[in-house]
Amino acid sequence: MEQGTAVSTDPEVQPAPAPAQPVMMIEAHGLSKYYGPFVAVEDASFTIPQGQVVAFLGPNGAGKTTLMRMLTGFLAPSAGRATIAGFDIREQRIEASKRLGYLPESGPLYPDMTPLELLRFFGEARGLPPAILTRRIDEVVEICALEQALEKPIGKLSRGYKQRVGLAQALLHDPDVLIMDEPTAGLDPNQIRQFRDNITRLGRTKTLLISTHILQEVEAVADRVLLIHAGRLLYDGPRVDLEENGSLEEPFYRLTRELAADAAPGTDTRTPPAASGDATPPDDADATAR
Repeated sequence: MEQGTAVSTDPEVQPAPAPAQPVMMIEAHGLSKYYGPFVAVEDASFTIPQGQVVAFLGPNGAGKTTLMRMLTGFLAPSAGRATIAGFDIREQRIEASKRLGYLPESGPLYPDMTPLELLRFFGEARGLPPAILTRRIDEVVEICALEQALEKPIGKLSRGYKQRVGLAQALLHDPDVLIMDEPTAGLDPNQIRQFRDNITRLGRTKTLLISTHILQEVEAVADRVLLIHAGRLLYDGPRVDLEENGSLEEPFYRLTRELAADAAPGTDTRTPPAASGDATPPDDADATAR
């Protein structure tokens, strides 16, 4: 009789369940955007699972804003597709938008409205029932510390308060995914610290993708880095694997100033390429394709 693995017939002894697969909340599949001969983004592919805080890092003109606009459905790609919480952002836009909060670099704020009026307006536009809208306004006002500015015209608020209002409207419908484009631009050190605290708090329950060119922001809030330059992803992996001597400065400089000319579609971006001291730094990309 052949020997084999013994199988228990005891009904109380059951095989251990297989580990649950992570739920992918943001997916980019070959996203590209062309403006005539100009390549803003080329063949960008990555996935972000539930509960991860990812920094979208790159210099000005790298293609960050263009890629974020394609991910959120505000810009149609020339090629490729994107999904939010499993919903195709073009084919299932309404379902995807219910699960997405988007904070552009210059948020959709109306200067003559107060923050309270703006939040009510956006909540009604999203179809939130009155009772839920009232509760959610109270919650986002607390998260974003807007109590002192709630009845003041937005046009008279400081840059920091305007950013808080923008974050509040992005959070209003309690989305699973939050995408933010340069959210700390123009903030003072105290406001940046408060923003970091908010990101840490939100990262416990949501999937976050935050674009920036400020290395200290990445080191403070992100576990993973997507590094883009000249419209191409040069690195996708853990932040600590990209750091050298506890800092991102040297690898960021090397990848964006020396190696971008050597990056080609299909290059494995999971680990940084080796440095090339003889490479010629490429020209900066068009800033409008940020």
